[in-house]
Amino acid sequence: MTALNAMSIAQLSTLIQSGAADPIAVAETTFEAIAAADPAIFIALSKERALAEAEASSRRIRTGRSLGILDGIPIGWKDLFDMKGMTTTAGSKVLARESAATEDAAVVNALKAAGMVAVGRLNMSEFAFSGLGLNPHYGTPVNPRSTDVPRITGGSSSGSGAAVAAGLVPVAMGTDTGGSIRIPAAFNGIVGYKATRGRYAMDGVFPLAKSLDSLGPLCRTVQDAVWIDAAMRGLTAPSITRQPLAGIEMVIPQNVVFDGVEAGVHAAFEGAVERLIDAGVIVSRVEIPAFAEILTLMSSHGALVTAEAYWLHRHRLESDDALSMDSRVVSRTKLGADISLSAYIDILCARSRLIADVEQQVGNRLVALPTIPHVAPPIAPLTTDDDLFVKTNGRTLRNTLLGNFLDWCGVSIPCGTGDAGMPVGFLLSGPAGADEKLLSIALSAEPVIRGDFI
Repeated sequence: MTALNAMSIAQLSTLIQSGAADPIAVAETTFEAIAAADPAIFIALSKERALAEAEASSRRIRTGRSLGILDGIPIGWKDLFDMKGMTTTAGSKVLARESAATEDAAVVNALKAAGMVAVGRLNMSEFAFSGLGLNPHYGTPVNPRSTDVPRITGGSSSGSGAAVAAGLVPVAMGTDTGGSIRIPAAFNGIVGYKATRGRYAMDGVFPLAKSLDSLGPLCRTVQDAVWIDAAMRGLTAPSITRQPLAGIEMVIPQNVVFDGVEAGVHAAFEGAVERLIDAGVIVSRVEIPAFAEILTLMSSHGALVTAEAYWLHRHRLESDDALSMDSRVVSRTKLGADISLSAYIDILCARSRLIADVEQQVGNRLVALPTIPHVAPPIAPLTTDDDLFVKTNGRTLRNTLLGNFLDWCGVSIPCGTGDAGMPVGFLLSGPAGADEKLLSIALSAEPVIRGDFI
């Protein structure tokens, strides 16, 4: 029998709502599994809170007062979300000295109102400033899909990706500024949904770059993501339904996103494309000039995320706090000091223009591309080789950061395996505000994209 938290939310919900599984037993099983798992996945556990929430859920369900389909479902929270009574460290020892949060973040509160059980705070890249997921303070989670050598889970939502892939929780919440939901989803062979920026309230979420930051769940299926999305928006039930694939139009970019792609990744992606075409999807392969211009803009002016991260952390970088931070995070953040105000404004102006250009070119079609051009690399070389770290980080983030810059929503779905039998992600994206359409199509496309991948 599949372990409880290795099930999808839908599967586990059926058991809980029918009385076949009790939320208290589910919570206790969750903590037993966490205790036996990679200790680098969670930074802190909220066991007392979780058991109290599970007991309340159990009482409601036994007396016919269930809050709905998510009642009693365990969830892990990336260490950027405030949880009352716990310190939000953002994966840093610097913030560990701060006071505990006095209130839950808005989305934590929303999912508590839906009956979900918060089991703890998940590890991440320090201050969310890396796509690889290494953390020298709390340890680096090992990808549960690794079978040869320990491999990264991807960042910055490293613990979130690992917790779901390892079957510790059916869903974990992440944030995404340059790919931090979609990257761990792809590397770990799970689903990751990055919502349109601003779709959910950001109150109580520690930022990285507010003009890019977005939220979303890492989970087992698109259906799970749809359920979580509805609850985070305060809906009692999801309204998104499957849209037939026949006649759906998708664009596959022919520039930038396939540069340096591994053969296994390319084969898995193209296999999914062929299955979609067989299902009636209309595919167009075109160059999107804006992609190359975005990378050129970053090279000449600096990255938008770097400018805003430097502004956020400038006082820490100028104090003794910098000595307690990951040296790679410090050096990368300090690059923002070289981005002038005029360059920053140039980036924002170019961003508005490029968003309009792509919307005119792509229209209401979805865009499909490999989430990452390579599978999860081994951890060990990245810990000792700074040049390799920088090169791998840039390559890992390249495809996903295009969507953040263009203000897209996106969902990464497993589409097969590449080198070393590691998962490959298929990224479907849509323009800002197209979340319902994206998820509706993804619901139907998921089994086609997955093929034989489980």
